[in-house]
Amino acid sequence: MKDIATPTRTKEILQKYGFSFKKSLGQNFLIDINILQNIVKAAELDSTKAVLEIGPGIGALTEHLARAAGKVVAVELDQRLLPILKDTLEPYPHVEVIHGDILKVNLQKLIKEQFAGYEKISVVANLPYYVTSPILMRLLEEHLPLENIVVMMQKEVADRISAAPGGKEYGALSAMTQFYAKPEIAMIVPHSVFIPQPNVDSAVLKLRVWDKPPVEVVDQKMLFKVIKASFAQRRKTIFNNLQTSIFGREQRETLLQILEETGIAPARRGETLGLEEFARLSNRISKEQLHP
Repeated sequence: MKDIATPTRTKEILQKYGFSFKKSLGQNFLIDINILQNIVKAAELDSTKAVLEIGPGIGALTEHLARAAGKVVAVELDQRLLPILKDTLEPYPHVEVIHGDILKVNLQKLIKEQFAGYEKISVVANLPYYVTSPILMRLLEEHLPLENIVVMMQKEVADRISAAPGGKEYGALSAMTQFYAKPEIAMIVPHSVFIPQPNVDSAVLKLRVWDKPPVEVVDQKMLFKVIKASFAQRRKTIFNNLQTSIFGREQRETLLQILEETGIAPARRGETLGLEEFARLSNRISKEQLHP
C-alpha cells in the first residue's frame, strides 16, 4: 500500500478527484513521510491510545496516526474532501471522519461518544495558519481529557507560544497557553515539503497538558484579564497598562499598593513577568475586588 504523503501519490489523488485548493481554508498538504512519522512519534501513541485529528486533508497524516493508535477521529471542514478521505482511508476501519468545524463541534460530546474506553487521548493536527490560536485556545479552555496536543503551525506562532519571559516573542499567548500545558518545539518544518508551498516555514509544537495548572489562581478569568491587559501596549509599563485596562485613574493608589504587596515594580513591562507573578498579581486583584 503506497503512502499518501509522496509528491507523486498526492498529485495522483488530487487529479483523480479534480481537487483545487481553497486559499481561504489555508490548505497545505504535507508530502514528506519522515516528517509525518516524527509527528506521530512526538504524540507518543500506541494501540491503547486515541487521537483527534483536525483537518485531515486527503489523509496523509491520518494514515500514519491510524497505524500507531487504537482509534482516530478526524474532523474535516471542507465537504469536497469527504469522498477522497473515504477512498484513501478505506484500509483503516478504526478511523472515523466527521464533517464539521472544529470551532463549533461539541468537543466534550464528541470525546465521550467516540473515545469510550480510551483513557489517553491526544490531538494531532496540521492546523491552518489563520485559525491556529483560536483552535488551540478552545482545545485548552474546554478542559478536555487530553494527554498531548501535537500541532503543526507557523513557526513564528510556535516560537511565541513556547517563549520564556523576557524575550520579544513572549506575550499573552505564551502565558495563557503555559497555564494549561508545557510547550516545546518538536521540529522545524521547511515550507518546501507542502503542496502548495506556504510562504513561511512551520514548526511542530508539542503541548503536554498539565493534570493541574502549575499555579493556583482564585479566578482564572481574572488571571487572563490581567495577562491580556499587561500586553495591551507592549512598550508601556505594567502599571500604565493595568491602570488603563482594569483600574482607571481614580484607583491609582490602590494599584500601586497591590504592585508593592506582590513585589512587582510598577515600571516593569508585561514581558518580564512569569506565570507565577501573573497569578500572584491576579489573586491580589481578585481579593481587592471582593473586599475593597
